[in-house]
Amino acid sequence: MVHPERPTAVEVHHPQPVTMYPSAAPLVPVQPGTVPAVASVVLPDGRVVTGYAIEPAKAEPVAAKPPVSRAAVNVALGGLGFLAVCGGLLLLTTFITALTALITQLITLAAVIFGGWIAVQVFSASGHKGGTTVNIRKAVIKRNRFYQ
Repeated sequence: MVHPERPTAVEVHHPQPVTMYPSAAPLVPVQPGTVPAVASVVLPDGRVVTGYAIEPAKAEPVAAKPPVSRAAVNVALGGLGFLAVCGGLLLLTTFITALTALITQLITLAAVIFGGWIAVQVFSASGHKGGTTVNIRKAVIKRNRFYQ
């Protein structure tokens, strides 16, 4: 209640701007180019509130989002790398299998050729067989004795 005998002190409230949209960037005070007009408001209980008029907060323009998120791109690239590695490993195992088959075939071929050469040496009549060679011509064998 206001007493007519005593002067009352006027309470001054300084308005604080209210942001409607939370922003990630810190708020930086901006000095206005011109001094705005001072506005006074009389409250129902008789108090007078004086302050500057506040312009409504403007929403910041929303940055255009890319059609595909970075996480999706990273997952896709990781999948491509995994496929490339799996393909390379598949080719490597195929190469090792083919090389093993080639070496096996070469060993088998060498064994067949060497075995054939040995067989020709053993079964050929024209080769020198070693030991003593006796030429028997018109021999007559009687009672385990040779007569000529």
